[in-house]
Amino acid sequence: MNDKLKSQQFETRAIHVGVVPEDGTRGVTPGIYPSTTYRVLYPGDESGYVYSRWANPTRKALEETLASLENGTNAYAFSSGLAAMHAVLSMLKPGQHVIACADLYGGTRRQFERVWRNFGIDFSYVDGRNAADFEKAFTSKTALIWMESPTNPLLRLIDIEQVASIAHKHGALLAVDNTFATPFLQKPLDLGADIVHHSASKYLAGHCDVVAGALMVKDKGLAEKLFFNQYAIGAQLGPFESWLVLRGLKTLHLRMERHSHNAMKVVEFLESVPQVKQIYFPGQDGKPVPNKMRLPGGMVSFELKADFETVKKFATATQLFVLAESLGGVESLINHPAAMTHASIPKDVREANGVTDSLIRLSVGIEHADDLVADLRQAFGSL
Repeated sequence: MNDKLKSQQFETRAIHVGVVPEDGTRGVTPGIYPSTTYRVLYPGDESGYVYSRWANPTRKALEETLASLENGTNAYAFSSGLAAMHAVLSMLKPGQHVIACADLYGGTRRQFERVWRNFGIDFSYVDGRNAADFEKAFTSKTALIWMESPTNPLLRLIDIEQVASIAHKHGALLAVDNTFATPFLQKPLDLGADIVHHSASKYLAGHCDVVAGALMVKDKGLAEKLFFNQYAIGAQLGPFESWLVLRGLKTLHLRMERHSHNAMKVVEFLESVPQVKQIYFPGQDGKPVPNKMRLPGGMVSFELKADFETVKKFATATQLFVLAESLGGVESLINHPAAMTHASIPKDVREANGVTDSLIRLSVGIEHADDLVADLRQAFGSL
């Protein structure tokens, strides 16, 4: 990235960083380079591209853009968000300890508990809305804090700056899953985080047509370790998928503005619905909003005053909100966390952390807000 682009605004960098083709065609849109191997000048030559597991021109263009948007120095694109997380946890050693926020994506907790515990990594979970919760959980073996903000699915905000200070005081790293906020709404590296994680399948790509993950850092030592893990484990993103995420990033700022606008309209409607017991939306839980995001984002969760069967009926009654896994696409999606994204968490643990059978999670898309509200209204009318 040239020095002029470094000083440009987010929206400009999202479009112009990492778009110069390697083949000299001067195409406005970067090319897709499917080649797995490249001609070298002599045995041991590493002056250019050698093998796509090591580096690929399309993936490089994406990684340069991701690093720029998160104000990092290096980024690494993976085959999924869970693969990216695997690369982070692979830096740890048996006997070390991780503290995580209790309210987090079910797949994250599943990997912690059912994969990494088998390799001698220990985990503790805290509420986290009070940063002191993390400090109280520290042991002499704690090497990493893993957190989301906003959290999934209860959309709680955690003070990234305070948690970073606590982590560094004890010699630990802080990794922040920034999937829900995206770098357009908040930049954890600027707030002291060491590693930013994304399920790039979501808002970064934005069209529900690619599975991808990403890590961003600004420390040279961390960059070297994560690059080695990406290369050695072999979970990097393919060229076509890299191209799809790169394409999605160009409209990220526009989409996030519309997602947020529509989500606020949905929340305004839900506040008037008698069947709604509680709404979860950034800043809606009555607690102060630390490190307030530029906008609240496009995720909305709420609890119904209803039994499990009625909740299932509601989840299948919408027409524009599609009942489906995932989030962050242009289409609006409706999800029942207890039976879908968080079903792998034991019921007692899930409910203790607020993920009840009556909880619904919405990924509010970029359709017209009036149509989305009308869809929810008719779904409530069917109960």
